[in-house]
Amino acid sequence: MACHDLSRDLAIFAANTRFSDLPIQSVEAAKKSLLDTIGVMLGASGMEPAVQPIIELITDAGGKEEARILGFGGRVPAAAAAFANGTLAHALDYDSQTPWGAHPDSSLVPALLALAERKGDVTGKDLITAVAIGQELFIRLRCNVGWRMDWNLSSVVGLYSGVAACGSLLGLNPEQIAHAMGIVSLNAGGTMQQIFGVGSDLRGLYAGFIAQSCVNAALLAQKGMLGMKDLFEGEAGVFKVYFNGDYDREKILENLGTDYLCAGMTYKYWPAVGNAHTYVHAAIELIRENPVKAEDIAAIRVYVGDFAERMSKPLPERRAPRTMMDAKFSLPFTVALALVKGSMTISDFSTKALQDKRVLALAEKVEPIVDSAYNWNLKLPAGKVEVVLNDGRRIERLGTDVPGTPERPMSWDELLQKFSECAQASIQPVPFESIHKAQKLFTTLEACGEITQILELVR
Repeated sequence: MACHDLSRDLAIFAANTRFSDLPIQSVEAAKKSLLDTIGVMLGASGMEPAVQPIIELITDAGGKEEARILGFGGRVPAAAAAFANGTLAHALDYDSQTPWGAHPDSSLVPALLALAERKGDVTGKDLITAVAIGQELFIRLRCNVGWRMDWNLSSVVGLYSGVAACGSLLGLNPEQIAHAMGIVSLNAGGTMQQIFGVGSDLRGLYAGFIAQSCVNAALLAQKGMLGMKDLFEGEAGVFKVYFNGDYDREKILENLGTDYLCAGMTYKYWPAVGNAHTYVHAAIELIRENPVKAEDIAAIRVYVGDFAERMSKPLPERRAPRTMMDAKFSLPFTVALALVKGSMTISDFSTKALQDKRVLALAEKVEPIVDSAYNWNLKLPAGKVEVVLNDGRRIERLGTDVPGTPERPMSWDELLQKFSECAQASIQPVPFESIHKAQKLFTTLEACGEITQILELVR
C-alpha cells in the first residue's frame, strides 16, 4: 500500500480544481450532462408511473423547503429532493453514460442541484466544475478496478465520485472531502442482480439512493463528522472488499487534473439500456437499407456476448416484458420494436406500448446466439442482428458507429431536441417559451450567475 490512501489524492483533486483548470471539452461535457439529465428527469415524471410511490413518500414526509422535485413541483429537504430527482434521472434508462458503460450523471447531477438550491448563490461555473470533478473521478474508478459484473459499478464507485463533487460545490477542504467519502462508504452496495433479474418495477431507484447519500455525507462532513482512514486501500478497504484487491492505483491517478477523460461522456439516442444500443442501431439500419415488412420475417438472430446474453434470459419473459424497465433491458423486445417502428422514441415505452401485438409477435421470433466475440470487455461491444425472411433470404447488420457514442457523438442541436421532447413529456408539460429560454441558458451556462434561473423555468 502507498504511504497514504488513495482517498487523499482524490479529495485533493476535488477540493483544488477550479473552472479555469478545465479544458473546453470537459466544460462542454458538463453542460451537456446537465441539459440531458434535467431533461430525462422531466420526461420520467410523465412517462414512468412507477416513480409515483417515491414522490408520494417524499412529499408526504414534508420538511424544510430547500430544493424542488423536477416535474412534480414542490420543495422538500435537499437530501429528499436528491432522492426523488435521482430516481427520476435513471427511471427511463435514457440518461448519459461513460463510453465504457455505467452512469455517473443520474446520481451526480440531482445531488448537486439539491445542494445548489440549499446553498444558494451557486454560479454556472461552480456547477460545471463540480459535475466535471464527479465525472472524472467516476471514470477513473470505473475503468481501473477488476469488475466481474457482480457489484453494480454505478452504485459502488458513484458514491465516492458523487460525494467528492458535492464537497467541491460546498467549498469543503481536502480533509473534509476525504471524511465525506468515508461517511458515504456506509451506503455503498447494490449488485447487478437488480439489473439482470426480471419483474423489477424501478431499477432506476439506485440512482436516487446514491444522490441522497452523497448529499447527506457531504453535509455531515461540513458539520465536522469524521470518516475513516485507509478507506480504499486498507485491510478491509473498498478495493479489497468489492474488487478482491484488483485495482490499478497508478492508472487512477495518471495525469489527474491534466487529462480529463470526462470530455468523452456519451448521451443516449434511445431510451433503453446502453448495451442494447448497438443492436437497436443495427436493427434500425437493417430495415432502412432493406425495407421489409414484419410479416415477411421468419426469424431474427441476435449474436450476444456475456452481458447481452443476460438481456435475453429468461427468454419467455424477455420476449414479453411486464414492466417498462424490463422492456428497456430486453434485447428481444428492443430489437423487435426497432424493426417494427424503424426508430425508437420516448413514447414507444408506455404501458400501452408493452401490449403492441406487432412488436410482441416479432419478439417471439428473436433467438439469441451466444458468441464470445461480442463480450463486454470494458468497451461496449458491437451488436449483430440477422434477419431470415420467409423466402429464405438472410440479411444482417452490425451495429457500429452508433449514434451517441464517441465515434458519433450527439451534437448540441440533437441534445437540445431531446431535451425539448422530454420537457414536453413531463407530468406538467413545460411551455415552449420556457424550454427555449432554458436551452439558451444551458448552452451559455458558464455565464449564468445563479443556476436556479434554469430550474425556475422547468419546475
